[in-house]
Amino acid sequence: MREWMARQARELGGLWRHNAEWWWQRRLRFADWVYALGLAPFVLFLQIIPQMGLVQGMLAALPQRHEAAVALAIILFLGLVPTAMFCVTVLLRRSRPMWLLGLAFVLLIAFGNLVPAAFALYSYAVHFNDRRLLAGWFALMTLAMGIGLDVSGITLFVNVSILLVVPMTVGLWVGTRRQLVDRLQERAERLEREQHLMAEQAIGAERTRIAREMHDVVAHRVSLMVLHAGGLEVSAPDERTAEAAGLIRTTGREALAELRGILGVLRDDTGGAAPTAPQPVLTDLDRLVEEWRGAGMSVRRTGEGLVPDLPAQVQRTAYRVVQEGLTNAAKHAPGAEVVVDLRLERGHLAVEVANGPATVPSVPPPVSGFGLTGLHERVALAGGTLSSGRRFDGGWRLRAMVPIDHHAGTERGPR
Repeated sequence: MREWMARQARELGGLWRHNAEWWWQRRLRFADWVYALGLAPFVLFLQIIPQMGLVQGMLAALPQRHEAAVALAIILFLGLVPTAMFCVTVLLRRSRPMWLLGLAFVLLIAFGNLVPAAFALYSYAVHFNDRRLLAGWFALMTLAMGIGLDVSGITLFVNVSILLVVPMTVGLWVGTRRQLVDRLQERAERLEREQHLMAEQAIGAERTRIAREMHDVVAHRVSLMVLHAGGLEVSAPDERTAEAAGLIRTTGREALAELRGILGVLRDDTGGAAPTAPQPVLTDLDRLVEEWRGAGMSVRRTGEGLVPDLPAQVQRTAYRVVQEGLTNAAKHAPGAEVVVDLRLERGHLAVEVANGPATVPSVPPPVSGFGLTGLHERVALAGGTLSSGRRFDGGWRLRAMVPIDHHAGTERGPR
């Protein structure tokens, strides 16, 4: 039930993000429709009740017997048609701004309709940067207002200040602010790209340094160990010593092969592809366990039949957890029995390596802590959690929970 609710929550979250992106990409088009439909009633009201403009004088000159025809013409041709044209030009204001400005000029000088002129100046100031053209249209709108309204100088000044200057100033402020935000966003994106580039360069230099150190320190020591193990295998006085030396030599060679692949990735200066050798998965656990058993460790594995076919990344992560757990048990608890358990728990692959206290006295090896740190990072990259700690009997337990649904779309491992 809990898994179903979590899955439903993820699906709802994805649907919400998809809808939010869809609305955000079309927000300007929706704004155009809101402006067109919201301003249409005001434009229509000022059109069908003409009290100003050049058309008012023409209508007053008509004979009174044509009053019904005049009223019908006002409603149809002088009201609905200009209003519909205004709505269309508003929808095209960002691609054809001159249509809205020209229509606003005609409606202002012919009918004294101030709404289209105010909105046209505001819209052009917001979306376009040609200040000379904006000043020219402002002068034309002022002239049209003086002709269409037929008012005194002071009244004309007040009307121009309130109905033309204020919308144009607000549009200039909004447009300038948008440009500033866009430039800041572009600058932030450019700085982020430069930062990523510098980080990649630093990572490349660090990878080269790490590869050099690993080659100088680790590879040479392992190679020397393999040579000594080979010599001991040949000159061993008994069969058991020869088998142990052979196991050491084989393990050292495998370590050198893996180390060579790692060094090849770290020293990727030529842009070549990473090695394509297959990475270890759960089917390789038996070989890993047998190697440690051959080295004298008592290893017991449980939960073998409870793990079905899993994504490859989950299997690789589980293998590395078991590998690190067995290595730590061999170093810190010699002679103790080790239990490796893998099972499914609530959509996760639970991997546990537990060992009892050491039964054989030994000199404690040097502790670096880098193994668990790197393993914790690997499990975290896979979306899981890693915990480790001492048991009540003095032993140690390493446990990882790797989610399976997190890698549902990844490549499946071998059957």
